[in-house]
Amino acid sequence: MSIEIRPITPTIGAEVVGIDLTRPIDEQTYAAMRAAWLDRTILLIRGQSSMTPAQHIAFTRHFGDLEYHTLPQFTLAEHPEIFILSNIVKDGRQIGAVDAGRHWHTDSHYLKEPSSGSILHAKIVPEEGGNTRFANMFAAYEALPEATRKRIDGLRVLVSRIKAYPVSYPNRPPLTDEEKARVPDVIHPLVRTHPETGRKALYIGGNVAWEIVGMPTEEGRALLAELRKFATQPEFCYEHEWEVGDLIMWDNRSALHCAMGYDTVKHQRSMYRTTMVGSVPY
Repeated sequence: MSIEIRPITPTIGAEVVGIDLTRPIDEQTYAAMRAAWLDRTILLIRGQSSMTPAQHIAFTRHFGDLEYHTLPQFTLAEHPEIFILSNIVKDGRQIGAVDAGRHWHTDSHYLKEPSSGSILHAKIVPEEGGNTRFANMFAAYEALPEATRKRIDGLRVLVSRIKAYPVSYPNRPPLTDEEKARVPDVIHPLVRTHPETGRKALYIGGNVAWEIVGMPTEEGRALLAELRKFATQPEFCYEHEWEVGDLIMWDNRSALHCAMGYDTVKHQRSMYRTTMVGSVPY
């Protein structure tokens, strides 16, 4: 299969041109896409409106085993591997997460083995708003002053979905005891080594990156905030304006992302997301 892979910005992202994900794809093409994804942290494929949930899942399996979300009420009934981000209400029930990811984060950061990557497919997009921002954590780490890199290498972060949930989602019902049991606190490195490329990346997450182990809480949280501010400067970022059929695949081991708001009363939005099982960060 003949495809073209184009850089999106000098520091982040690649667009794959000339591919239809509803048709068979050879292994050489998959290998080229994987290499671009690992190098550029995000991969954009436009024009995939006719891709079905089953094809979305099949495409994901070429990059890893699928992970099931810890909030199963927001997954697709026929395909529970797919997490729904949507403000649509059907039969009196919210079908998806409305306000997920409105802060810089990596998916499943709060798990012992966080997701290696995510693939988001645009089904319905608002007429305005609802963009997604991405930031390259390889580039951000490499741009830090040497003294800062020495200071943070070896630091560990307490990651807590339980503590962060009411801060991130004040309008949602609190986590149940069963939901809390699925997401106990974990400790991850502040700088992680990518298991496939060997490159180092900041692993600073969002609200779930609660504090730095062995450091006074406020001092640690201030350092995390300072690093996030540095890492999300425009030179490390790409903001995507979604169109129906767009598909973006990002590497949770080397990228942060942030969902932008939109008028949830005036507009509808529906996005399908799969995630791939990862490994223990080191």
